[in-house]
Amino acid sequence: MKHDSLIFDVSPNAEEVEFKRPSALQRFGATQPSGRAPKALQADQVLAASTFPAPLVLPGDELSWDPKYPPQSARAWKQAKERNAVTAQRRKIYVVGPPDTAETVSHVNGWTIPDDASDFVTAPAVNDIVDYLSAFYHGLPVTLLQTPRLRYVNWSRDIKQKASANSAWAKRVRDIGLETGDEAIRIRARKQEVFAAQLNLNDLLDAAISVLPEDAYALLMLVNHDLYEDEEDDFCCGRAYGGSRVAVVSTARYHPGLDSKQDVDRHHAWPASHCEQYMEKCCSGEVTNETGANNSMSIPVTERGGDSAMGAALKAYEARLGPVNTQSAEQLRSLWLARVCTAGLSEDARQPPYLCPVDTAKLLAATGAGEQAWLRALSDYCERFTLDTMFAAFAAWIRVRIEEIVM
Repeated sequence: MKHDSLIFDVSPNAEEVEFKRPSALQRFGATQPSGRAPKALQADQVLAASTFPAPLVLPGDELSWDPKYPPQSARAWKQAKERNAVTAQRRKIYVVGPPDTAETVSHVNGWTIPDDASDFVTAPAVNDIVDYLSAFYHGLPVTLLQTPRLRYVNWSRDIKQKASANSAWAKRVRDIGLETGDEAIRIRARKQEVFAAQLNLNDLLDAAISVLPEDAYALLMLVNHDLYEDEEDDFCCGRAYGGSRVAVVSTARYHPGLDSKQDVDRHHAWPASHCEQYMEKCCSGEVTNETGANNSMSIPVTERGGDSAMGAALKAYEARLGPVNTQSAEQLRSLWLARVCTAGLSEDARQPPYLCPVDTAKLLAATGAGEQAWLRALSDYCERFTLDTMFAAFAAWIRVRIEEIVM
């Protein structure tokens, strides 16, 4: 597929599903503390479409299913009663790494490996994720929670005794316990087709709440196991509960080796998701997954991209995207890390890693950071992973965005 131009407006599908994008005046007003914008925008207040394009709204995207979902302005966010506010007493973000595993339940480590993944890749390092969050929440302290150290254990003493006598019985998919220091919390488990077993998200959230420090603004628990929330779910990647100040995120489904199974098109992840021909094929139902293609992608940036933020991102992306089946183990590890930090499955991979101007206003209000300092922190992080397409593209986008702010 050729990539001759970028599209920064909504796709044709948006009109079919009756999605209506707010006007430039409305979008600018949503970033302001007052919630209002001047009747006429000044030239320096109009954000370039080539920096912040319209949402794609492709068939199957969340906005395509729910096009009238109400947006939230910065003012509405600040006034929300349920908002988790940063205070002098609660301003630290904690990260809990994947739990250790007791020897008696060592078989649960095998549950993190996809049954037929096409690539073996090392899971993202926890410290790399902590460093990304430190850049993203620039202005707030982000730290790895050291105590208590979580550990998967047998759920009961009876199970432990029976398991030690019968190793085959121990390897069956049964509920396990998560030791949190002074207690063990039951974690339901069930069989699954892609992984040998899944863990229950709600039980893990209970565990996260039980270890939440008093001075925490929020706590993120990382797990390498696949998750399910309700019995009807196939899987879920995690959930955040702002009111409870906790979130659980699974790395499992972001595994690059699952791309063909999950219809993730590496050739059209952001920023290539704004390719005009790709958008047209998505809307016509002709798009196919090119994950296994042997040819590298060439994306000449025309006047619709040029030296803009999106144009720069696309050039950086294209320069690092070679044949998918020749990507090194290090490139795949960086790809997996990028997905856990910013994106993931089919629609997620098409979405940008940057925040829209409205969410940027919310984040900076919470952290107290300046926009330039925040962007430079993110840029410094992205520059550490120069082989990865997303991190390289994001860094290029940030460089242009900083220039726009300075001008």
